[in-house]
This record gives sequence, structure tokens and C-alpha cells, in this order.
Amino acid sequence: MKVGYYPGCSLHSTAADYGLSTEAVCRQMNIELAEIPDWNCCGATPAHSTNEFLAKALPLRNLVLAEGTGLDLVVPCTGCYNVCRQTHGFINRGSAKAHDVNGTVASIVGKKYQGQLKIMHLLEFFSQDEIMGDLKTRVIRPLTGLRVVPYYGCLMMRPAEDVAFDDPEQPQKLDRMLETLGAEVKPWSYKMDCCGGSFAIPKADIVTDLTGELVKQAKRAGAEAMVTACPLCQANIDTRQANSGMPILYFTELIAAALGLPEQNSWLAKHISDPRPLLKSHELI
Repeated sequence: MKVGYYPGCSLHSTAADYGLSTEAVCRQMNIELAEIPDWNCCGATPAHSTNEFLAKALPLRNLVLAEGTGLDLVVPCTGCYNVCRQTHGFINRGSAKAHDVNGTVASIVGKKYQGQLKIMHLLEFFSQDEIMGDLKTRVIRPLTGLRVVPYYGCLMMRPAEDVAFDDPEQPQKLDRMLETLGAEVKPWSYKMDCCGGSFAIPKADIVTDLTGELVKQAKRAGAEAMVTACPLCQANIDTRQANSGMPILYFTELIAAALGLPEQNSWLAKHISDPRPLLKSHELI
């Protein structure tokens, strides 16, 4: 299977652990990730507050390039996924402003976005019946006894009309993914609460309070680790724990553990709160 792939800036930098584990898992499952040629930063979460045109033009250029490959597009970063899907919806709704932006980008790239591209978050891609069925047969180290809570965060399902690929109030795809891998998924009421997002620099105290509450509630639910699919959420929580030691894992890292991949240390070592002691205690590495 071959799909288009937009890693975005974070998977080549602060979320390299997410990028490495994603690539390793896909190799193991014979999924070819065809990176979009000459992709650019999508503007992520801050662009809309500084320049309205660039907030749409930056992701739109990537969508034009991806559409030109003829492949579905898989996006692992939730921030990137959110702006790509919102831009896709913006163009397809056909406002005068959308036509202007599409025309301007076309004058640079050479063609307009036709709005036919299928854009999937990496979690959505892995949640497809075919992929889940294949994954289940490949598990050699079930995550039996590992107690986790799934953390979706704000951007994966909101605004629902453009981005939601699961129930926007009570998503279940990450829960089911973790259960398929054998983990014990703990119920909790904070799976979609905000981590503070891009306030990490201008309002660090707010982010510290929000992430502290998330970790506290995850422990209260009986979890040993939180599992996410968002680089911003992972970074915010992992770096602001005040020595509470709660591992914040990407779901791809747990897939890799369940598949018994030997190169796990290359990404697990990049975490602030080291998840390796926990995974070793469950004989997963």
C-alpha cells in the first residue's frame, strides 16, 4: 500500500520520536509513505492570528502538491491535519475569498486545488478495517496489563464540520486501537480537554496548570501512561510535569512495542519523562 505523506515540521524536529516510530511501523506493515515533494510549513496553529492569507495559502500549496500525486494524503501531526482539513473545506465551500486564495496560489504553483484529495489523520488511516485487521495479526507482544488513557486533545475533532473523523464529543478510535494492541484502556473525562496548545510560550503558567490537571486526572483514573497522536500535546505535557514521571507516548510507539520492533530505543530515548522503565516492566522492550 502506498499513500502520500505530509510529516510537517514537528516530525523532523521536536516530534522526531513520532516520526521515527511512524516510519518504522509503516515499514514493518509494508505501507509506503510517499512524502509530498517540496512541502512547506503549513502555518500550524499560530498563522491565523498573524496573516489571514498565509494561514490558508501555506497549507493550500501543500494540498495542491499532494493532489498532484494521485494518492490519498496521510498527516500525523494533529495541528497540520487540522489546518489541511479546514483549508480543504474552505476551498470547497467556494466563497469569493476562497477563489482568490486558490487563484493566487495557482499563479505560484501552476495549478489550482480541485478539492478532490482525501486527507486522513494518521490515527484515522490506521483505524481503517483493513489496516486494523492486518495490525492485529502482527502483534507479537500484546500490551497486556499496561494501563493507559487515550488523549485526543482539541484539534483532532474540532471544528467537527471540517476535521472530525470520529464522534467529536466522545471519540473512540484511539481507545479501540489501544485495546486491539492489548492495553487496558481506563475511562476518564479528560480525553479532549485542552493542554494549552500554542500558549506554551506567551502564557506558560496557563499551560502548566492545564497539563498538570491532565496528568493528575490520568493518574486518578489508574493510568500508567497517557497516549496521544498530537506533537503539541505530547510536548506540552511531557515537558511540564514537575517530576511526576507520567510517560506521554505516541500511539505509534505502542504499535511498535506490540510489533516487537528492535529499534525502539532510537525514539523512546527522546522523551523527557522516560517511558522505557515502564515498558521494560511490562516486558515490551
